[in-house]
Amino acid sequence: MSISLPEMGIYFSLLLFLVGLLGIMLRKNIIFMMLAVEVMLNAANLAFVSASVLTNTIDGQVIMFFVMAVAACEAGIGLALIISLYRARNTLEADDLRILRG
Repeated sequence: MSISLPEMGIYFSLLLFLVGLLGIMLRKNIIFMMLAVEVMLNAANLAFVSASVLTNTIDGQVIMFFVMAVAACEAGIGLALIISLYRARNTLEADDLRILRG
């Protein structure tokens, strides 16, 4: 019983998603947490494209472009928020930023 390349892509996307989830749960630095979210979004892209190849449609590839747009917006807005938080609190540790009052 052999596994086809698109099926391997889906299994690899599951592995990538779990690595990103562990990165969010175990890291304390907000920048590393953002990188873990990006890994999770890339895992979703890989799953969409692999499923698209398995079903012989382009639906997953179209959805991938929307996920890439969301990832680009998340990176821009997230980095702006991180810079603002660092200037206000002089730290990027998530535990130190629990209480965010104006």
